[in-house]
Amino acid sequence: MAEGHHRGYRIYAVTWFWLLVITLLEVAIVLVRVPRAVLVPSLVVLALMKAALIMAYFMHLAYERLALVYAVVVPMVVLTVVMFAFIGPDALSVHHLR
Repeated sequence: MAEGHHRGYRIYAVTWFWLLVITLLEVAIVLVRVPRAVLVPSLVVLALMKAALIMAYFMHLAYERLALVYAVVVPMVVLTVVMFAFIGPDALSVHHLR
């Protein structure tokens, strides 16, 4: 029984380690002052990686693949639709004004 708990704690420690590594990468990318076209997508991808790690191990969805996919994919689809709904018409109207 103690071995099972020890292995469980090890998974949490490894997850915390990777969350720390990803956070340090985010800070390093900002401090290096990379171009905005690289900065924004890289920060979004790193944030998604952190969210997936948290959902998988701290919300115990690692063994429920379908729930994990729904928790990651559905918000991304909704975000994409909302972004195109708000940004798309504005971008088109600005393009036609020039």
